[in-house]
Amino acid sequence: AEYRIGVGDKLDVRVFQVEDLSFEELVVDTSGNINMPLIGAVQGAGRTASEMASDIAGRLAARFLRDPQVTVTVKEAANQKITVDGAVTKPGVYEMRGSTSLLQAVAMAEGPTRVADLTKVAVFRSIDGRRSVALFDLSAIRQGRASDPQVLGDDVIVVDTSRLNSALREIVGALPAFAAFAYF
Repeated sequence: AEYRIGVGDKLDVRVFQVEDLSFEELVVDTSGNINMPLIGAVQGAGRTASEMASDIAGRLAARFLRDPQVTVTVKEAANQKITVDGAVTKPGVYEMRGSTSLLQAVAMAEGPTRVADLTKVAVFRSIDGRRSVALFDLSAIRQGRASDPQVLGDDVIVVDTSRLNSALREIVGALPAFAAFAYF
């Protein structure tokens, strides 16, 4: 999935051959917008860079430029938090910058413990306002037999252990397949 712009992200906005409308660094404000000359506030939060570029180009084309070519690039993502729990050395809430993979997230928590079951690593995520979970095999990812998925801000990663609570074990056990998010 393409990265969704968030509050505090730093964006590079370029309008081809129009220096006065090109900016190396615009910060998405707390209301989720950036401000540009001529067109004013442009919604950024919750959108992809290409969606935002299309919006800016459309607004410029409507009144000011003929067929503007606009690119939006996320230069720096604001700090986002993920929770890593279960059988890891240092469970807790961690800040991530930019894209972070599942392996990197577990490494932030100083890796799995000796009692960790690496074949059952659950990633909990909110998708369209509903809580969902996907199960991943971290040992297969480490061996290169499976792809290393990206984790997103507000994800909760739980590395399974024999002491995992029974409610979570039932949810994880009911999943139809690995690496696919399912609602519960």
